[in-house]
Amino acid sequence: MSDYNNIPSKGLRGLKENWRNDLSAALSVSLVALPLALGIAVASGVSPMSGILSAIIGGVVTTFFRGSNLAINGPAAGLIAAVLGGLVLLEGNINYVLAAIVVSGAIQMLFGFLKMGRFAKLLPSSVLHGILAAIGVIIFAKQAHYALGTSSSAETTIGTLADVFYNLPNINPFVFLISLLGLLALVFYKKIKYNFIRIIPAPMWVLLLALPIVFGFDFFTEHTITIFGFEYGVGPKLLIEIPTNPLDSIMHPDFSMIGTSAFWITVLSITMIGSVITLASARAVDKLDPYKRTTNLNKDLIGVGLSTMVSGALGGLPITNVIVRSTVNVNSNAKTKWSNLYHGLFLILFVLILAPLLRSVPLAALAAILVHTGFKLASPKVFKQAYDQGVEQLLFLSSTLVITLFTGLLYGIIGGILVTLILQMLLARVGVVRFFKMIYRSGSKVYLLENGVYDVKLKGISNFLYALKLDTLLAEIPKGSMIRIDMSQTRLVDLSIMENLIEFKRVHDNDGGDVKLIGLDNHVASSSHNRALKILTGRIKKRITKRQIRLQKMAIANGWTFDREVDWNTSYLRNFRFFDSRPIEMKSNSLQGIDIKNNAKWEIADIVFDEGALLALEVYQTTVQIIRMPSSIPAFIIDKEGLFDKVFDRVKVFSGGKGDINFKKYSGFSGKFHLSGNDEEAIRSFFSEDLILFLEQNEIHHIESNGEALMIFKYLHKARTDEVENMLRFGLDLLKHMPLKSIV
Repeated sequence: MSDYNNIPSKGLRGLKENWRNDLSAALSVSLVALPLALGIAVASGVSPMSGILSAIIGGVVTTFFRGSNLAINGPAAGLIAAVLGGLVLLEGNINYVLAAIVVSGAIQMLFGFLKMGRFAKLLPSSVLHGILAAIGVIIFAKQAHYALGTSSSAETTIGTLADVFYNLPNINPFVFLISLLGLLALVFYKKIKYNFIRIIPAPMWVLLLALPIVFGFDFFTEHTITIFGFEYGVGPKLLIEIPTNPLDSIMHPDFSMIGTSAFWITVLSITMIGSVITLASARAVDKLDPYKRTTNLNKDLIGVGLSTMVSGALGGLPITNVIVRSTVNVNSNAKTKWSNLYHGLFLILFVLILAPLLRSVPLAALAAILVHTGFKLASPKVFKQAYDQGVEQLLFLSSTLVITLFTGLLYGIIGGILVTLILQMLLARVGVVRFFKMIYRSGSKVYLLENGVYDVKLKGISNFLYALKLDTLLAEIPKGSMIRIDMSQTRLVDLSIMENLIEFKRVHDNDGGDVKLIGLDNHVASSSHNRALKILTGRIKKRITKRQIRLQKMAIANGWTFDREVDWNTSYLRNFRFFDSRPIEMKSNSLQGIDIKNNAKWEIADIVFDEGALLALEVYQTTVQIIRMPSSIPAFIIDKEGLFDKVFDRVKVFSGGKGDINFKKYSGFSGKFHLSGNDEEAIRSFFSEDLILFLEQNEIHHIESNGEALMIFKYLHKARTDEVENMLRFGLDLLKHMPLKSIV
């Protein structure tokens, strides 16, 4: 069985048992957190040390009060616009903004104590992404000037963005060179496979690449450099300011504006954005958690609320769950919440040891990180993903983006929700009064059938406003039950409800239950995405692609079965470690057959899975082969051997993990493949000479055994029909060379 069945202990026992893993992960996280904290602070209009102070508080304070297991806490890019907006509203006085941050933290704590964490589900995800896209545009517009060495006096975001292009002839080439190198590092980092590069996170590379330019052109003294007859100024004003004594950066809040509307608009903006980001990130990190643990959202609000109060009281920024750093934490094999504490302690160490070096960091390097962050929040990919989920989702996102840019965050949220509701009414073809009756008096019920199955009948309008009632309805069902959720009587099911149902299915299936979603055959959607908004219109003819036609013909010719429909039952795929922290969105186009000679059932199917979440989200489509073994075999994973995998194996062993299993007699195999697994003795016995030579002579695939089945794939794209044939041939040939008869 997988190590992930053994859930790590909590509290001090968990600290004692898992400190190696958590400490190792925290080092990676802190190397990401340091440049991000500096950049977020500068972009928010406060001192760089305020960002580091916030990150330290997020680690050292929040850990003891929150409900998350693997999330990392600290300042978030998503709140840059809220803090900047507060500075505009509150006379440019940071002390007034700090007071708003303290009050915001107190409100978050109150929300947590009143168990109001679930109310974050009332914000449609497309509206949230529209808000984040608007924040991305704001960050990009302001930071692009720091990246180019130009400036703008425009009072609006659109004006600031336009000035970026107007000022292109005035760029400072030395500043631009730093930004360009930083952006190239961020863009191409994931494409570089060398582990000696990957051991240092991308944001830290941005700082390191900037230092030779800073020292080479002496940014420490004010002077000009002439190129092609043009003079360009460089000097200390292009570097961040770090006080000799870090305590000098501490500021205190001023509550004298608490009676003004501007103060409370700032408080509401920070509270709403901070709470939604925290809760959305917590749920996203739960999907990445290989141990399938679930965050106590109300406790999380209490934890981040308390730390936000402490941070604001000392001159820091609001604290949230931060998804990019949390993703690094999960991928670095953290086990418990203590990695968050360790990352805060590492940051204290960095400030004490690296303060002189931090004073050499140019603003342009931080601008490169933030320009990249802003672009990712509002990139074409964001709009494409929304369009893929349905043209209406693109409209919700875009309208929220536009309203936010021309009004503000608070009005953007309200406006986005109103646009969403109006369009849903039009799609459902019902009046305002009836629309809300079909939400709150829908008649949805849970029935316990004679066979022990819980039958959930959803009716009326199931949209984001119904999310809390849906939670209440499903909360009646015991864990581990067989559940059938029937949506055949719903007039409209929106993306938020589909997300909640899929999340419920994930959590309930992990607890030993079985959830089936049915009743959508007579609904129509503007997209084939499994979460797209669906409207009841009658039975429709579903389109079939040319690839599906070829797969269907292949199945008929060979006596296999083929099912092109989306299949929600992917729980058996989650038994493979590859998917422990990679949530599976859907499965479709399933070919199935039997290898009679080895008595092994096989399946080749397309799957869509995520890596990372929210800001760090990457969506992959691939085709995998699953072979159910006729007898049990050892659990193992085979991948390509990397150049520096030997070094990383030593780090993994220090963290309590397992290293590469080498076969000295077969150096060709061990040099080509990285083989790992818990039961080394059983694996060595299983890998016979015949099997090793077969693998040596074939192309490298990802091959994983969970003890009962094999998973094999080669491409991170949907396989062509000829590639599907090659996959099947390889898989069945692999079975021939496995010593299956010797395994009991």
